[in-house]
Amino acid sequence: MAGPDGRRPSRRTLSRNWDELMQELRVIQTGVQILTGFLLTVPFSNRFPDLTDAQRGVYLAVLGGAVLTTGFVVAPVAYHRVLFRERQRELLVESANRLAQAGLTTLLLTVAGVVFLVVDLVLGRQEAYVAGGLALVLLLGLWFLAPVGLRASGLFPRNLPPDSPRDAGDDEDADRDGARGEGSA
Repeated sequence: MAGPDGRRPSRRTLSRNWDELMQELRVIQTGVQILTGFLLTVPFSNRFPDLTDAQRGVYLAVLGGAVLTTGFVVAPVAYHRVLFRERQRELLVESANRLAQAGLTTLLLTVAGVVFLVVDLVLGRQEAYVAGGLALVLLLGLWFLAPVGLRASGLFPRNLPPDSPRDAGDDEDADRDGARGEGSA
């Protein structure tokens, strides 16, 4: 996980990165757990026998997506438990980052699939394709394309490295901002 200059990140940077990743995963985990729990109850509803074979297939696909997403976003916690006190923070941060990205991808597909299924049940197949496609495009735009586009725009300067001379004097400000939840990205 060497930076652009070839240096490995400091313990402080790795700890901050780990803390930020865990905060992000807490947000995702709650929503994914609610979605998965809801999907697990669907077969017990009165209308489930009325689903077509295609709708049951979509249901099983989104249930599988929800379970897979749960696995991706909970895995960093398991990694941490297995590697606790093994001095593997860099491995944890890099792995958690990749697992979070995989979890966001599967969540995007799962939510679009749920939208498709619900609209198919309520309005019909053609409307479901439109709604599911719109959900897919919207989430893809918000979660992936917008951040990449903003970064590429050059409108926002990069943060200073944590060990830069100008940044070193800002430790008190960074600590205060971190306590308010305004840590650097």
